Amino acid sequence: MKFRLTQQQTSNKAQSPARVVEQTTGREVGWINRYLDREHVRRLADTSLRIYAYNLLHFVRWWESVHHTGDIREGDLTEATLLEYVRFQSSQQPRPSPSTINDRVAVAERAIRNEFPEAPCQIADGFHQAFLRRKPLGLGRPRMAMSRLRVKVPKRNMVPLSVNEVARFWSSFRTTRDLAIVGVMLLQGLRSAEVLALNRDDALLSEAQLRVRGKGNKFRLLPLAPETVQLVEHYLRLERPNPCSAALFVSLKGRLRGTRMTPVGLRSLFRYHRQTTSIPLANPHRFRHSFASDMIRAGMSLPALMQLMGHADIQTTLLYVSVTPQDVYLEYARAVAQHIRPLPKASSS
Repeated sequence: MKFRLTQQQTSNKAQSPARVVEQTTGREVGWINRYLDREHVRRLADTSLRIYAYNLLHFVRWWESVHHTGDIREGDLTEATLLEYVRFQSSQQPRPSPSTINDRVAVAERAIRNEFPEAPCQIADGFHQAFLRRKPLGLGRPRMAMSRLRVKVPKRNMVPLSVNEVARFWSSFRTTRDLAIVGVMLLQGLRSAEVLALNRDDALLSEAQLRVRGKGNKFRLLPLAPETVQLVEHYLRLERPNPCSAALFVSLKGRLRGTRMTPVGLRSLFRYHRQTTSIPLANPHRFRHSFASDMIRAGMSLPALMQLMGHADIQTTLLYVSVTPQDVYLEYARAVAQHIRPLPKASSS
């Protein structure tokens, strides 16, 4: 019995488009799809549902490899189920990243908790212990949180691109569309998915604003730098086909000319320019990190940066902030200069 993921277009608003089914018969894996339907009703984005479905597909494939059946009953689950699942992933070669393992376990855990409420693996012998936790910076009332079985994730230290690397990468682009794409990433800090989701009417160029649909289908209105406005205007005037789809950034050649640019097309674009410039770290997320670092060094507050980047939690924004010893010294010197005044000279009598 093998399993696969399907993507269905359905008019049923209570059914997730992402489905996990048996490879040969097409029979649905009931407990997984019921959980996906539940998350769909909660208005989780289709991209998130697809990621959840992939994670649960990985879990049920592991279950079948161990138990020789894809059918899971409540009595089959034990306190050690999730621990065995973590051990299996940790022994794989190549080993998945800690974040990938934790995401898979978290989704499997939530699905099991909802579909098999009496399963003993929800207790996991002390892995689930409630404790009080305050919000970031100690603000707000303490709230209940759960400690779960997770793999330790190494602290991420993403170094932003240097000014020279950005200049070299930038100079390798030739079309106004590609320059506009890189511009909104570097100067506005957009995610690649946010760039691809932009529509023509989201670019309010006369008002120097950009309407962005972020994670969870949440919209935010961003101010546009004059340089970005100029780049987008040049693209719209010189290269964007007519007639065209509603998308802002579209394919310029071939049978897909005028249709929305795809994630594959964007990845191919960046891959080509990384190779031609020999800058292997130039990718959309690195641009986003460079944007955040530049804004912090320019004096922008964390709450303002959090809004610009579309983060729901300021802790996420902090992950993008890297402070060098030189930054610390400059801040210290500035603070000393502001608060220490030279002593007045004693008057001679």
